[in-house]
Amino acid sequence: MTSQADFDELRDIVAAEIARTRVPGVAVGLLRDGEEFTAGFGVTNVNHPLPVDGDTLFQIGSITKTFTATVAMRLVEEGRLDLDAPVRRWLPELQLADPDVAACVTPRHLLTHTAGFVGDYFSDTGRGDDALARYVTELADLEQLTPPGIVYSYCNSGFSLLGRVIEVITGETFEKASQRLALAPLGLERSFLFPEDAMTHRFAVGHANVQNNPVVLQPWQLTRSATPAGGIIASVRELLRYASLQLRDGRSPSGERLLSHESLQAMRQPLVPSTGLPDRSVGLAWNVAPSNINHSGGTLGQRAFLMVCPDHAIALAGLTNARAGDRVMAAAARWVGANLLKLPKPPATPPIVADDGLLDACVGLYRAPTRNIEIGRLGDALVFREIPLGGFPTKDSPEPPGPPPPPIRVGFYAEGRLVGLDPPYTELRAEILRGDDGSVNWLRFFSRIHKHVQ
Repeated sequence: MTSQADFDELRDIVAAEIARTRVPGVAVGLLRDGEEFTAGFGVTNVNHPLPVDGDTLFQIGSITKTFTATVAMRLVEEGRLDLDAPVRRWLPELQLADPDVAACVTPRHLLTHTAGFVGDYFSDTGRGDDALARYVTELADLEQLTPPGIVYSYCNSGFSLLGRVIEVITGETFEKASQRLALAPLGLERSFLFPEDAMTHRFAVGHANVQNNPVVLQPWQLTRSATPAGGIIASVRELLRYASLQLRDGRSPSGERLLSHESLQAMRQPLVPSTGLPDRSVGLAWNVAPSNINHSGGTLGQRAFLMVCPDHAIALAGLTNARAGDRVMAAAARWVGANLLKLPKPPATPPIVADDGLLDACVGLYRAPTRNIEIGRLGDALVFREIPLGGFPTKDSPEPPGPPPPPIRVGFYAEGRLVGLDPPYTELRAEILRGDDGSVNWLRFFSRIHKHVQ
């Protein structure tokens, strides 16, 4: 089958999933052996519809973190950033809730989501060039959950702190440093860091599903202090160009070397276990799986996904404008894995029988800044009930409109590891983390640790 025929089949998979999920707009792209394919589906905005194509701009959300890591690695190669030096080398004024952590936390902790302080803190510190500096002063108020370097828990605030380190090292705003060290050398002329730059082009807005109908969400922009964690606005075509950096062994499309082979390998090295699956880890910002590196992104009503397979010269990118876009891109990634990477079907993870004492020990409320999880027991299974709390895109934002998340039955499939029992949640994974005394202290869910409080 030709690459075009393969892409046509992938388009059919995406179209079928869009029909099921009713996502208003999707752009998908495939890069294979240097050949690029893109397609658009649906509209940018149900209120003011324009057709989506491969050049439509979306918020890529947390895929931005891999750009921030790329900038950091360029500074490492220049000898200006040491991943294992204390952040206080560059920010001697840094204060955290735990003084010992403030003295020892490193850029590597920030890049691997292991700094241990609260990660979902979205404070609007203004649109000025001092936004990150002001944000960092507020980190002293964030709870320290775990010692640094020990436990993976997704940490947006750590990437904002790293963005401030980049500003101090370069003497530039984070946006100017990112433009100079990453976007411009890659030829990303239509990837933006400010909404006022994106608004002169065709761009998508986020949607919620309310009574089975898409509703436009506001505000559109993120706070400037969140830019290093999730602020880039790009098209699916530009995401493929960015992915080519990994496929060209650190060279831009023009042939300029931006990163050494050693730096690329360091970014892809699995460093810390990151999810409920034993073969999933985090490297330097990238999520690392046996066949690929990947990252997803989520903003207010927009979802993004990028998967790069260096050993197969393949990259898959998808940008969507509704939360259910996650399901669209999961279907696309499964198809690429099965048909282009020729990966075997993942083994089933059937639940195992857990004793009553373990099930009862898991029951309770688990707290995190933007959502709580209530765990109850139903026979031999546990039931998760998500309680959204808002707090995004600013710490004072209410939860977006829409139906409450449904309860999810889960069971143990290995020690400390949980799996969803019923469709469409059979790919859901979570973990129970114990303290030194053996008690159930944490639930890791949505890549975040939630504290067992009652």
